[in-house]
Amino acid sequence: MSDVSATMDLRRRDAADKLRGRTRYTIDRYLPGMLHAAVLRAGLPSGRIIRLDTSRAARMPGVRAIVTASDAPGMIGIGIADHPLFARDVIRYDGEPLAAVAAVTLAQAQAALAAIDVEIEQLPAILTMAEALAPDARLVHPDWRSYEVLLEGGARAGNVAWEATVVRGDVDAAFARPDVEIVESFYRVGRQNHVAFEPRAVVASYEDGRFHIETSTQVPWSVRNATARVLGVPASQVRVTVPPVGGGFGLKFDLAVEPFAALLARASGRPVRLVNSREDEMLTCLFRENADIRIRSAVTREGEIVGREAVVLMDCGAYGGEQIFLTTMTAHTLGGNYRLGSVRMVSRAVYTNTAPNGAFRCCNGVYNTFALERHTDEIAARIGMNPLAFRRRNVLGDKDLGATGQVFEGDVLGPMLDRMDTLRDAAAPLPARTDGKLLGRATTVGTWFVFVGPSAATVNMNADGTATLVTSGVEIGSGSMMQSLPQIVASTLGIAPEQVIVRAADTDAAGYDVGVGGGRTTVSLGAASLSAAQEVRTKLLRIASEMIEAAPGDLVMRDGRIEIAGAPGSGRTVAEVATRAQALGGPVAGTGAFTGAGVPAMPGCVAGHFIDAIDIPVFAVHDCEVAVDPETGHVEVLSYRVVQDVGRALNPRAIHGQIQGGVVQGLGYALHEEVTIGSNGRVSQSGFETYRVPLALDVVPVEISLYEGAASVGPLGTKGAGEVPILNVGATVACAVANATGKRVQELPLTPPRVLELLLERKPGLALSHIAEVWADNLVRPHQWPYGHQRMPSKQSER
Repeated sequence: MSDVSATMDLRRRDAADKLRGRTRYTIDRYLPGMLHAAVLRAGLPSGRIIRLDTSRAARMPGVRAIVTASDAPGMIGIGIADHPLFARDVIRYDGEPLAAVAAVTLAQAQAALAAIDVEIEQLPAILTMAEALAPDARLVHPDWRSYEVLLEGGARAGNVAWEATVVRGDVDAAFARPDVEIVESFYRVGRQNHVAFEPRAVVASYEDGRFHIETSTQVPWSVRNATARVLGVPASQVRVTVPPVGGGFGLKFDLAVEPFAALLARASGRPVRLVNSREDEMLTCLFRENADIRIRSAVTREGEIVGREAVVLMDCGAYGGEQIFLTTMTAHTLGGNYRLGSVRMVSRAVYTNTAPNGAFRCCNGVYNTFALERHTDEIAARIGMNPLAFRRRNVLGDKDLGATGQVFEGDVLGPMLDRMDTLRDAAAPLPARTDGKLLGRATTVGTWFVFVGPSAATVNMNADGTATLVTSGVEIGSGSMMQSLPQIVASTLGIAPEQVIVRAADTDAAGYDVGVGGGRTTVSLGAASLSAAQEVRTKLLRIASEMIEAAPGDLVMRDGRIEIAGAPGSGRTVAEVATRAQALGGPVAGTGAFTGAGVPAMPGCVAGHFIDAIDIPVFAVHDCEVAVDPETGHVEVLSYRVVQDVGRALNPRAIHGQIQGGVVQGLGYALHEEVTIGSNGRVSQSGFETYRVPLALDVVPVEISLYEGAASVGPLGTKGAGEVPILNVGATVACAVANATGKRVQELPLTPPRVLELLLERKPGLALSHIAEVWADNLVRPHQWPYGHQRMPSKQSER
C-alpha cells in the first residue's frame, strides 16, 4: 500500500453537473430514428384472457411494431422461474403487461394501445395474505408445480411462493421452563414506494444480431441475463450500458422495462425508447412489501432470552421476485440484535393478486427491526426491567451465536450503546413543553449486513499518470463510484482521486458483478478495485526500480511520484514511469476480483436460505425524541441521533450524507408513506397528490457518530454505509411514540388517524388469525433439528 491515506472528505465530482441539470440520465437519451414505446396493461387484478387482437392497432398511424407474449417465451424469477414478461392466458394483477407498441411518437403509441381489442373473463381475486392462506383459497398460480426451480432447498406449495426456516436448539423446552415469562406480539406494516426521481427508463437498439440496452438500473448483468432468458436468446447477444442513475433504492435491482424495448427494437429495426410515467411508477413499482409478523419469546425474570419463535409473512404480490430471496433475511434481521438461547423462525413469501413487490433499502430489515424492537420493549415492560438495561444485557457480542449459529466477532453493539449515552448526555435538554403534547424518547439497536457476492475490476494505467477504473458498478446517487472507489485506487497508486477515471458500466467491457445495492459497492467493488490497483502498482514499482536504481521495497508512491522512501524529491513521476512501462511491455493494467469469504452457519439450522450466515455484519444504534399531539395524532420528531458501525470511514462526509438521507427516508416510512390496495385490486395512490413523501420541512437534523474499528473483510476495513441508515428509523419512532402515549404500537406508518385510534382506543389490538397458533402449522415442510423434532405441518399448507 502507498503511504497516501485513502481516508478523506472528498467532494463528489458529479455534484456540480447534477446540481446544474447537466447530467444526462437514461431518460435524457435520444438516438436518430428512435421510436417511442407504450405498454398495454390489464385493468383488473385477476382474469382469463379470451381474446387479444392487435391487427387494428398495427394499422394505426405511425405504428412500427407490436409485441405480445408469443414474442417472449422465457420465464424469469429468483429461486423459481414463475414470471412471464407478458400475461399469457391468465392475468394476475392490475397493471400486468399484455402488449407493447412502438410508434413514431408517444401519442401514436398510446393511441394504438387503445385500438388493441382485448376480452378478459374476470376471476375472483386474492388481495390479502389472509385470503391467500385460507384453507380453500384460490391459487394465484394453479400450475406452480410446473415452474423451473432455480435454487434447490426452498419449500413451496399453493400460494406460498417460498418458505425459509431457521431452527436452533430445543425451543419447546425453552417455552416449557417454569421460570420464564412468555411474551407474544403481533405487528403489521404496509408497502412503501421508492419514488426515485428518475422513473424506470430504457433505450434499446438491435444491430448486427445483438441488442444494446441503455437503461437506468442497479444490476446491468442481471438485466443482461434476464433479458436474454425472456427473449430466448444467448446472453452474449445482449449488451447493457448504464448512464448515471437518478435514484434506485432497490427499485432498479430487478428486470423492468428493458425486454419490452429490446423486443420492439428487433421487430422494428429502429431504436426504441420506453419511459415509465409517474403513474406507472406509482401503480406498478416494486414496492417494499407489506408484512405480517408474530413473535413469541420465553424470557427469565433476570432478562435472559431462552427461546424465541417467529412467523413472518411477506406479500410478494403476483410473482415471487425479490421476496423469494428476502425470505432469507429474517434470520439475520428479526433474528439479529440479541443472544437467543434457542430459536425457530419461518419467513414465507405469499402470492396475492396485487402488483409485485421488490427490494427497498434495508429490505426486510426495516420492518423486522420495528417488530423486534417493539417486542423488546414489551418484554422489558413485562419483566419490569429498564428497556436500555435489557438491551445492554442481551445485545450480541464477541463469540455470541447468531440465529443461524454463526459466531459473531468482537463487542460492537455494547460500546455503541455507550457512545449513544455520551451523545445523549451531551445534548442540550429540550425546552419544557406547555402545549399539552405528549413527549417520548426511545433508543433502539439494529443488525444489518453487507451483501458481498462476486465483483470484478480492471485498472488501466495511462501514460499521463492517470488511471482508468473499469467495473460493472453503477452510480445510483450514493457517490461510491465517484468517491470511495477512486479513493481506494488513488491511494494505492499514489495519485489524487481526481486522476482516477471511472468508466460507466458496460457488460461488454467489465466483468460480472452482482449489482449495486445492499451496501456492497465499497466493499465488493472496492476490494476488486484494490486488488487490480495493487497489480498495477507492482508493475510500476518494478519499472521504477530500474529507472531509479533502487529496490522496489525501498520505493513509495505519493503525490504523483515514485520516490525512495525518506528522500522527498527523488525518483520520477508516475507519468514518466507509466510511459516507460508502456514502451517496454505495452499497456499497464491490473485485474481484481472479490467474493464473500463464506461464514459458516451451524449445520442443520437453515433451510431455503440463499445466505446461511453473514460475512460482514453491520450494527446501528438510533435514538429519537418525539412529541405527539393528543388532539390531532400528529407526531413531531424533536431530535434524532445515530451511532453507526462503519468499520473504517473512508469518506466521513459522504457517510454523513447517507445517514441524513436514510433517516429522512425512514421517517417517511414511519410516519406517513402508505400504499393501500382498493377492493378493485388497484393501488390507490397514483401520484404525489395521494402519496405523501417527506418534504423539506419534515427534515430533522441528525446528530451522527461514526463507530470505527469493528472487524470487516472489506477493503481497508470498510463496511457498507449507505443501506443501514434507514434500518432503525421506523423502530425508533414507534418505540418513542409508544413511550409518549403509553399505548401498544403494532402498525406502521403512524399516520395521524392511526395515532388517534391508539389514543382513543377505538381499534382493537392487532390479531393475525391467519398465522397458526402452533409454529409448525405455519410450515409447508417440517424443519428437523437434531435435538428435538418439530410437529408436522397441517394439511392446509400442502395443497
